Amino acid sequence: MAFRTFFGFIVSALFCLNTWAEEIQINPAHPEQYTVAKGDSLWEISGKFLNHPWQWPELWRNNSQIKNPNLIYPGDTIYFAIVNGRPQLSLSRSGQYAQPTADSPCVISDEDVRNGRTEINISPTGKLLPCIRETYIKQAIELIPSDSIVQFLTSPKVVTENELNQAPYVLDIAGEHLIAGAGDRLYVRPIPQPYSLLYTVYRSGSVFTSPETGEILGYEAKYIADATLQQIGDPATLSISKSNSEIRRGDRVMPKAEDEVILNYFPRPPEKSVSGSIISVLGGVSQIGLYNVVVIDKGAKDGLLAGHELVIYQLGNSVKDPFNLIKNDIVKLPDEIAGKLMVFRPFERVSYALIMEANQALHILDKVKTH
Repeated sequence: MAFRTFFGFIVSALFCLNTWAEEIQINPAHPEQYTVAKGDSLWEISGKFLNHPWQWPELWRNNSQIKNPNLIYPGDTIYFAIVNGRPQLSLSRSGQYAQPTADSPCVISDEDVRNGRTEINISPTGKLLPCIRETYIKQAIELIPSDSIVQFLTSPKVVTENELNQAPYVLDIAGEHLIAGAGDRLYVRPIPQPYSLLYTVYRSGSVFTSPETGEILGYEAKYIADATLQQIGDPATLSISKSNSEIRRGDRVMPKAEDEVILNYFPRPPEKSVSGSIISVLGGVSQIGLYNVVVIDKGAKDGLLAGHELVIYQLGNSVKDPFNLIKNDIVKLPDEIAGKLMVFRPFERVSYALIMEANQALHILDKVKTH
């Protein structure tokens, strides 16, 4: 599979931010300054200063000191100030980024090279002096914690019933094995034409349904293994190159898709109103909390794109009111904001999303909406 990894910002989203700039909302409990720690994300830091972290580029925009707000490192200190009546963030680099003094050795940074620096260091006697090429190997903090989603970027995936049922299946395993793993060969039927040399073995997983109508929205295809086509036919022969668990007879085989993998998202609100529910949680966890991956019952068909942010509402309980004229009248308490999530992999009718904030315990069937 060929992967393309996108780093940096999504340009179209930056243009959208201009329309939201006047509505920027500062977190009333913001600190005056914050020193970046290892493991921080830009999203988390932005939430310390803003009610809506996706508005953070507006705070940097008028600060010429910071040429790329993506390049923030642990140890850097961020300051909040009001400049000409507008909120603004500024940055102080940690000691390792301090600029050399006039009597220090000549140092050329990566940024100097990118900007086309042409100056050279000359001694008082006119001799050419060497310069040090300085490269920072310390990793800048991420916009979001990509480690939490990377395993879900390609597998499992959500397919239709026909896609799963009509896919080729494992008929038998070479060598009279009951189960197979890396290095074993599979007999699969049928693969009469080599649409690809690389295949993925899947197993039927959860069935995703609408909590409101009961309608089936999609079928989970759980990743089992990667395989390489050795011989076409009915049956065809595949060799297992990597496996996540044992392969069984009846498992389904699909060509390995050349999906684009995005590792740096730009969280932002959807362009139109969306209202749905959390219908499942991935990763083998039973409790939903910060940086867990969930499935929601809205997808590309509903206008959702990678990076869209939704607010999570915990459903209000229904309680009896013993003080009302109607004895034991049932009252529905209001839904309360419980967190935020970001869609990172939309399918047609469902989406995978990352929990970005969790103010209280989250549950299956909690509502998700545009703010």
